[in-house]
Amino acid sequence: MFLVPLLALGVAIYAWQQRDASAASGEYRTVAIERGDIRVGISATGSLSATSTVDVGSQISGQLTEVLVDYNDRVTRGQVIARIDPSTYEAQIAQGAAAVASARAGLATAQASLRNAEADHARKSELVGRQLVARSDADLARATRDQALAQVQSARAQIDQQLASTRTAQLNLDRAVIRSPVDGVVLTRSIEPGQTVAASLQAPVLFQIAEDLSKMEIVLAIDEADIGQVRAGQAVSFNVDAFPDRQFRGQVQQVRLSATNTNNVITYPVVVSVDNEDQSLLPGMTANAEIEVSHREDVLRAPNAALRFRPGDGEVATPGPPGGAGGGLQDELPRIAATLQLDAAQQSAFDSAFAAMQARRASRQSAAGSEGGRSVLFGGGGGGRPGAASGTATMSASMRQRMQERMAQQFSAFTGLLDASQRTRWNSALGELMGARRAPLYVLRDGRPVALMVRVGASDGSFSEVAGAVVEGDAAITGRARGAQ
Repeated sequence: MFLVPLLALGVAIYAWQQRDASAASGEYRTVAIERGDIRVGISATGSLSATSTVDVGSQISGQLTEVLVDYNDRVTRGQVIARIDPSTYEAQIAQGAAAVASARAGLATAQASLRNAEADHARKSELVGRQLVARSDADLARATRDQALAQVQSARAQIDQQLASTRTAQLNLDRAVIRSPVDGVVLTRSIEPGQTVAASLQAPVLFQIAEDLSKMEIVLAIDEADIGQVRAGQAVSFNVDAFPDRQFRGQVQQVRLSATNTNNVITYPVVVSVDNEDQSLLPGMTANAEIEVSHREDVLRAPNAALRFRPGDGEVATPGPPGGAGGGLQDELPRIAATLQLDAAQQSAFDSAFAAMQARRASRQSAAGSEGGRSVLFGGGGGGRPGAASGTATMSASMRQRMQERMAQQFSAFTGLLDASQRTRWNSALGELMGARRAPLYVLRDGRPVALMVRVGASDGSFSEVAGAVVEGDAAITGRARGAQ
């Protein structure tokens, strides 16, 4: 008899609670937490150019008699592309040949004089021995012979000098024929037949030849705030105004260290290699590029508006579960290790170090009590007052440094077994984990706002990767409903 009133009272209480929950949920705008990809990119512009471009000049001065190639002509290595009037150098060669002939005639004269001096010296040396001439006459004959020998050597040196001068004139004559140094395409031609080339101070550029237009490059100017995220091998997508509906692909080839200061803005050149097999891209085109610096696949992501939402004065949010399951090192370290493809010995070393780390943490928490055991990395923060959530998530640089040193010491045996590539990936992932930002996220559960402390990862401007007590399907609060107070 009393069951009917009790049942009616229970139904009424449940209906009242549901009405309150519905009323509360109607006060907020929400977006469901979902899994998806987050792609982080850096935008920049640059100009396309051939990977190897050769400036062809002239080493000699003179008037151009022939220009044998034009813009866009394909040329081969050694092909004649222009000629300079050779008459000046031909005359120099003829003059040099005459000088060589004269020097050889002088050598013949000197050799004849030497033979006569040697015969005279021989006769007088014999007569001196027989005491028929004075010794002074023999000495004079010897001096005359030595002078004739020196004249022969001088004549030979003059011949060598004239031959060298003639070879120089011959080289200049050869340089009057300008040849292509590479196989390629003529990009520019800055001369016309009849034009005079003056190469007295520096070689003027007559042609510019692109060696291979099937391989091109873009030099992007990356701001100093973003250059730390750029690495060789990262994917690049870009488009050009000539093909607005087509997306081209490239890859970061080099991050150059030569900084450029433009109006106190520091940028670094980044070279992107581009495959241009179809020859559709042309040198000089402006490329609007985006470097993919991070690509996270199948991660929990929340809208950035939800991470910016904060309750107003008088609003109360239910604290989430302390510790933030999945938000600390106890969950992230095994995930990082799983990506390294460890062998049996490495996995055993990791398991030992990880178990020792958990044992030490449990011991410290037991000694310090529940309040002292909170950690922004291992969990425990974010379970208190919502307004203080962001404060508990802040980790100073000194605290992060101490944590990194402690982690390096605890996992030294494990990292000692890793190869260079594995160690680099481990250190990079660990640095990202410790440097990640913690922020409060408010979700609706059972019609009521709940405050969760989450770890915020990569962001593409609209969504951010989140980890912690949040689960797929949670309704993240992005703002108050229109008309709600």
